[in-house]
Amino acid sequence: MDLVEVIPDRLHMLRFPIGQAYLWQDGEALTLIDAGNVESAAEIEGAIRSLGLLPERLERIVLTHCHRDHVGAAGELAARWGARVLAHRLDAPVIRGERAVPEPVLSDWEIPLYAHGLTVPEAPPTRVDRELEDGDALGFGDGAYVVHAPGHTDGSIGIHLPDHGVLFAGDCIAAVGPLMLGVFNVDRGRAIDSFHRLAGLSPSIACFGHGDPLTVDTATALVKAAAGTPA
Repeated sequence: MDLVEVIPDRLHMLRFPIGQAYLWQDGEALTLIDAGNVESAAEIEGAIRSLGLLPERLERIVLTHCHRDHVGAAGELAARWGARVLAHRLDAPVIRGERAVPEPVLSDWEIPLYAHGLTVPEAPPTRVDRELEDGDALGFGDGAYVVHAPGHTDGSIGIHLPDHGVLFAGDCIAAVGPLMLGVFNVDRGRAIDSFHRLAGLSPSIACFGHGDPLTVDTATALVKAAAGTPA
């Protein structure tokens, strides 16, 4: 796992072989955006300690959607350190193991990529302490709130911190190579609409589930990429 500073003393990216998570600091209070795969808990705890922070100050884990590379370690971290797990109402039953993970509609070129993604260990059923809706306040980042961004999954969300100009886009948008619509969507049309909605927030920093954060000309690049996405 790589630990990458995005904003000094505020935001770090935790990059795994497939996917990534983000650690937000409000002083000593910590929020984790996504949680890597089921084998990631020890690495996440180690990263927190390496920053001189305490895992017991992890207050919440906000899951952008229900896929195994984002949910995996959430349950173990929450059980160990008392953090609350938050996810959108529509993905919460999948995260809890009450419903199957929705199958994406794949283009031919996505099929081998999807097979590679399935090499990530399955996530165990994980409790959800709070089910989210569009516009909900999240209690960190001086006013972070939920932006429902369906299409990748029904309950995919973005997380917007307007006071800091930061957007967590989950897998709605990807930055592996050119900035683009995320892959493996259950509904491409809705995913494109969500891409446009997130781009319209005009963040100065955008953080993705796959690919490096965008920190320069971010708002312009997001709008251009969304406009160039074919239906």
